[in-house]
Amino acid sequence: MDSALLVVIVVSLAIAALSRRYQFASPLVLVLCGLGVCWIPGLPTPELDPDVVLFVILPPLLYSAAQDSSYVALRRNMRAVGLLAVALPLVSAVVVGFVAYWSLPQLPLAAALVLGAVVAPPDAVSATAIGRRLGLPRRMTTLLGGESLLNDATALTAYRLALGAAVGATTTAWDGILLFAEAAIGGVLVGLVAGVVIAKVRQWLTDPPMETALGIVIPFATYFVAEELHASGVIAVVVVGLYLGQRSAREGYATRLQDNAVWRSIDVMLESFVFLLIGLQLPEVLEGLKGRSVGVIIWSGVAVLATVIIVRIVWMFPATYLPRLLSRRIRDREPAPTPGSVFVIAWSGMRGVVSLAAAFAIPLTTDDNMPFPARDEIIFLTFVVVVGTLLIQGTTLPLLIRVLGVHSDERRTDLLALAAAQDRAGRAAGKRLEELAEEIPDNDAMKEQVQILQRWIRSRKNLAWEELGRGEEELGESPTVAFGRMRTELLQVQREVFINERDAGRIDDEVLRGVLRQLDLAEGLSDRTAKKRD
Repeated sequence: MDSALLVVIVVSLAIAALSRRYQFASPLVLVLCGLGVCWIPGLPTPELDPDVVLFVILPPLLYSAAQDSSYVALRRNMRAVGLLAVALPLVSAVVVGFVAYWSLPQLPLAAALVLGAVVAPPDAVSATAIGRRLGLPRRMTTLLGGESLLNDATALTAYRLALGAAVGATTTAWDGILLFAEAAIGGVLVGLVAGVVIAKVRQWLTDPPMETALGIVIPFATYFVAEELHASGVIAVVVVGLYLGQRSAREGYATRLQDNAVWRSIDVMLESFVFLLIGLQLPEVLEGLKGRSVGVIIWSGVAVLATVIIVRIVWMFPATYLPRLLSRRIRDREPAPTPGSVFVIAWSGMRGVVSLAAAFAIPLTTDDNMPFPARDEIIFLTFVVVVGTLLIQGTTLPLLIRVLGVHSDERRTDLLALAAAQDRAGRAAGKRLEELAEEIPDNDAMKEQVQILQRWIRSRKNLAWEELGRGEEELGESPTVAFGRMRTELLQVQREVFINERDAGRIDDEVLRGVLRQLDLAEGLSDRTAKKRD
């Protein structure tokens, strides 16, 4: 099993690398490859372990997404995010449960509601990746990201309630409300306490490698502690990620650089592994359906998949426009979304590995030692929903965005705000530089350094304003861009000289690594500036 997992990780990274190189949606390619290769004779196929998904894969993905999210933007859009991440999963669970109960005769209502809770939470990884690449408005990506951060907690709590009823535990509606409140409030408290403590520890360490290492452990420890206290581990991880992400701007630059590189790599590895693993589960899913009526199970799969897609579409339009119709405050505060943008959000409801993990986690027996009713059918229907939404919605989402003309026009607004902020930052830096210059005698060589810094401040102030003007095709290369290009070339020349000095034995490898880090940071600054312009 360990060797099979290692093979899956290596193969998934290779497929993801090729997909990203040729601009394909890697989640979809990975699922298709998994579906294709799982039938190769003799190929070891790892089973999906629910504990691995819920305790090893989910926490770091949630933590990384929370760190990249904007707390300010989420708070500004809390009403809309709440309707997507709390209300919609509950509605989806109930409606899908009743449709499954109606379409599959051997499925009791309690077990059908378990299925509804299992397929309720969308996984917005692929949707947000596609949206960012195609330039969706920032508010839409905020809504999708906020939904993916919180809907797992809603759906998994509903799953616990439905599962308790299905296995014979006595669960009343009031017990369900108390359990939901306990999980939510407990998760928030655990996340806040963990965030405050960890922030103090990282501030005390002032050791970037150790801070990054501690950051890798945070999501696992927070999730485990919250679950042990019967709180929501998902909410706890999201809260600690948002808290530390908000504070990261005040940390040292080395910590930020390392965290960014490490977490991007972890995200790519885990997401690639997860989507390939989804496709590889098909043989195991079909194995449990031997002796079942093929026609009935296929009809039920089509009905449940269609319901999952339609419920989200039907929900989105009233949830978007009714509050605006009823509240003048909402109309004044929020711009009116176009029907096209609402439909794009509605079509971005692809399901993911959390749903499959929850399905595989259903116990084999109930409390009275009877087989769990229609467990294999629930796993199969979950698989149909996950793969169906990924392939149907995931493959058509880019075309839909282009056809409906849903794109962002925020670039100029962002540049204006950036230019104004850069101007204020330049004035503050210039004022401080004048104060420092007054302390330096006129005949001191440091006066030359002051002049260099003055020119650097002016170039930083000019950069944002240059981007607001006419393009390079009209004006030619701007002075700031030319400076960055020449600076990069000079850094490359110096890097080559240092490498040759090491190869000739005149400097040690440790000396070279220290110099290369300084040159890399300098070149990274120029590269980031160039990418922002693109």
